[in-house]
Amino acid sequence: MEKLKQQLISHEGHERTVYMCPGGYKSIGVGRNLEQRGLTDDEINYLLNNDIAYFTAQVEKHIDTSKCNPARKAVLINMAFNLGIHGLLNFKKTLAAVEQGSWEKAAIEMFDSRWAVQVGERADQLAEQMKTGEWYDA
Repeated sequence: MEKLKQQLISHEGHERTVYMCPGGYKSIGVGRNLEQRGLTDDEINYLLNNDIAYFTAQVEKHIDTSKCNPARKAVLINMAFNLGIHGLLNFKKTLAAVEQGSWEKAAIEMFDSRWAVQVGERADQLAEQMKTGEWYDA
């Protein structure tokens, strides 16, 4: 099996981002044709778990979440997932309110952004979750 993997990598390449294969299909990794084969539910879940772990670590590294309960911390992770950590870090007033434990102010500040307009209902749900500290079931 290891020899086959090495051979396939040699023939197909090893790409971390989407690329167009010689056949004209969007592909990723070692020749995974995203248009014809896509991803299985297990693969999607694996990627999601990795992304949640990554963004959780980023949030914990850059933001003092010590006053957050799990639902409020999840709001920050959700926003980092959507915006990237650097995008989230631009929410300076929101993050200052979070670090002070001023939940209503943090929720209000979330709406003072282009992001809130772009994501609509997502912003409404996350702001409510930040304000109340209760999970908003989407």
